[in-house]
Amino acid sequence: MLGLMQDYPLLVQTILDHAALNHGNREMVTRSIEGPIRRRNYRDLRIRALRVAKALQKEGIALGDRIATMAWNTDRHVEVWYGVMGLGAISHTVNPRLFVEQLVYIMNHAEDKILFVDLTFVPLVEAIAAKIPSIKKYIILTDETHMPETSLPNAHAYETWLAASDADFDWSSFDENTAAGLCYTSGTTGKPKGVLYSHRSNVLHSLMCNQPDVLGVDSRDNVLPIVPMFHANAWAITFAIPAAGASLIMPGAGMDGKSIYDLLESEKVTASAAVPTVWLGLLQHLADNDLKLPYLRRVLIGGAACPRMMIETLENKYDCEVIHGWGMTEMSPIGTTGKLNYATQHLQGKDKINLKLKQGRTPYLVEMKIVDDEHNDLPRDGKTSGHLLVRGPAVSSGYYKHDEKVLDENGWFNTGDIANIDELGYMQITDRDKDVIKSGGEWISSIEIENTALGCDGVAEAAVIGVAHPKWTERPLLIIVRKPDSEVNREDILAYLDGKIAKWWLPEAVEFIDEIPHTATGKIQKMKLREKFDGYKF
Repeated sequence: MLGLMQDYPLLVQTILDHAALNHGNREMVTRSIEGPIRRRNYRDLRIRALRVAKALQKEGIALGDRIATMAWNTDRHVEVWYGVMGLGAISHTVNPRLFVEQLVYIMNHAEDKILFVDLTFVPLVEAIAAKIPSIKKYIILTDETHMPETSLPNAHAYETWLAASDADFDWSSFDENTAAGLCYTSGTTGKPKGVLYSHRSNVLHSLMCNQPDVLGVDSRDNVLPIVPMFHANAWAITFAIPAAGASLIMPGAGMDGKSIYDLLESEKVTASAAVPTVWLGLLQHLADNDLKLPYLRRVLIGGAACPRMMIETLENKYDCEVIHGWGMTEMSPIGTTGKLNYATQHLQGKDKINLKLKQGRTPYLVEMKIVDDEHNDLPRDGKTSGHLLVRGPAVSSGYYKHDEKVLDENGWFNTGDIANIDELGYMQITDRDKDVIKSGGEWISSIEIENTALGCDGVAEAAVIGVAHPKWTERPLLIIVRKPDSEVNREDILAYLDGKIAKWWLPEAVEFIDEIPHTATGKIQKMKLREKFDGYKF
């Protein structure tokens, strides 16, 4: 027997309808690419998104067509996003930080028909346009006044293109499982893979994001998503914030400490989200200019492990709660957050920070477990590490135009991470499956060594790889980039590590290099480090 409830499809455009109707005067503030601050509200945003949908329909865009964007977090990017999805087309957010070969590959793989591009990236697109034959029109996200001279064929100023259509348009109607967004992984282990989000998964994930133990936003908040929209839906924030009726503050291209601080202060931002490198820049700007953060109450930090120093500084000096998060593009992307719960809220000092350094607990709608090499479930004791598996309504079941099977027989997705989970459900990543160091039959966490080494004075960046050893199979090699003018040496670092990690985890050697290679999304390319130190002898 089925329940007698309405068949109400979970479609992304209903979020915008809700925001416009119930929070229509709430502002969306953008630092524009052209320079000035631009202010619109959710009512205006919905009208402009409807115009985008109607204009795309005039272009012949239909259900399932891929429309690419290469743009910063701005109001124009958001209205294009909702307009594309509301028509039933697929919004493909392209990461401009990918390598040129990757950009060409993913846009050809997606077979994008139109590209919306910010002024910043026009030269980049001009250099590769001839290699992407599926794109028939380029719409530059600006007005005629700022429209650049360009070699792009069939290029138009966005505001002129949009002005040709009104908002007399009804959102398309389709099944909630219809594809809505396409985001490619950064390709750390091969070619980038396309993760195809559905309307249903996006709506459910946005509701999950607003749970109190995740970001917990309500209509009184002013939220600054610094994490780009081309990083897995800006961690669901550009769905979740309009759903909550909070004000949305968009940083544009200003990613430096001063630009971020200016918005935090002028717009009285109460919540934000970004990767650790952004917060490092902000903290440096605060320290250099003796500034405070009077309005910011909580920040979501993910994309890479959050250093202890960052949590301590934000919480103790600036009275700002740090929510350490973890996830993947394949998870839409939020998987865990490190909020304190009923059993841990009493913790203070180092005990509190130690817990916050873990990746945290799953919110409702994410299931998680660890297994051994034979796929046997492992205990939640906070000590035993295993392969981390996840499942849920916003977890990928496969990759776009790829036949490879990614789920096991029970629907679990292998994240490729090695982790432990404690009795209260707090998960801690100890390594990537391909990066784990097995020494004398035991696992060593390269991530924990790296994070600990970052606390040593003079260390700018740290990476650990496993190197073959005649007795122990593998031993850790610590690779360091010094801070400018620093003279920190091997003995200084090993002395700092001593007592902070297990004795047998202490690196066998320390090497200093000028630069550690990274992917376009800022992840350390350990494959290249292993190539560089291939044949290394202790």
